[in-house]
Amino acid sequence: MMVILLLVVGFILLIKGADLLVTGASALAKKIGVSDLVIGLTVVSFGTSTPELLVNIFASIQGNADIAIGNVLGSNIFNVLLILGVSSLIYPLTVSKGTVWKEIPFSLLAAVLLGALANDVLFDQAPSSIFGRIDGLVSLAFFGIFMYYVACMPKDEASDQKSEVINMSLLKSLVLVVLGLAGLVFGGKLVVDGAVAIASRFGLSQSLIGLTIVAAGTSLPELATSAVAAYRKNSDIAVGNIVGSNIFNIFFILGVSALIKPLPVSASINIDILVLIGTSLILFFFMFMGKRRVIDRWQGAIFLFLYAIYTAFLIKRG
Repeated sequence: MMVILLLVVGFILLIKGADLLVTGASALAKKIGVSDLVIGLTVVSFGTSTPELLVNIFASIQGNADIAIGNVLGSNIFNVLLILGVSSLIYPLTVSKGTVWKEIPFSLLAAVLLGALANDVLFDQAPSSIFGRIDGLVSLAFFGIFMYYVACMPKDEASDQKSEVINMSLLKSLVLVVLGLAGLVFGGKLVVDGAVAIASRFGLSQSLIGLTIVAAGTSLPELATSAVAAYRKNSDIAVGNIVGSNIFNIFFILGVSALIKPLPVSASINIDILVLIGTSLILFFFMFMGKRRVIDRWQGAIFLFLYAIYTAFLIKRG
């Protein structure tokens, strides 16, 4: 009963935190003259990725590499297939031209680079593959490039749609953002703790737990945030949150995790890396199918169907 209570309280904190975060972030963007897209790519996406960061830091310190790597891969796949799928069913998501040609390809680059850095056996004929400290530094360098790109984005970056933004003072919008992030972090932690406790009782492997229970649990903030943003017809935050989170997860979170302790990489994880690359490619190609630069409801349904297949595969691989 205590575990179930933790899950319920966690979900409540996530939903309320997402609502506060989207409201505050949108108002903040309007107040300081920064586009919703930039806020979605930075404040919102990094804030909702905090649970992944905390889980990976503890996993790295404790030497649980399978959970650390599985958490990032599983979260990124969950973000694209399930969260964008659900969000586009709520309301079709219009994607800005810059996101199509810059941010989405950058997230694809992150997945490809991870595949290269995590395959010492394949590329260097090493006896085993390790995502080491040098790999972590390379990842953090790419994260620095991404942050420089975001910092150089024009303040008046155009949105293709006009979203309803509540007018409020700068202080109030900042308070809402902080409260929203706090709700997301604590809610995500409660959900993950409860989910891991339930999964552990069934004797599941760390890799499976990392790719499914932990990944889904730490991605619930992104799900709640993007779903609320889609409901409010704010596509820039809904999509920017996901793309920014995926870049943050690989380049920053895995980079920090590897600096704490090098992460041994099992050969089986290559399948999940290929799935992540494939989902990023599908997202990019969807931008030119049907309505250009729109993730429509039928495309969201395909995303959800693909995630169901992937989940079934993980359970069977066990």
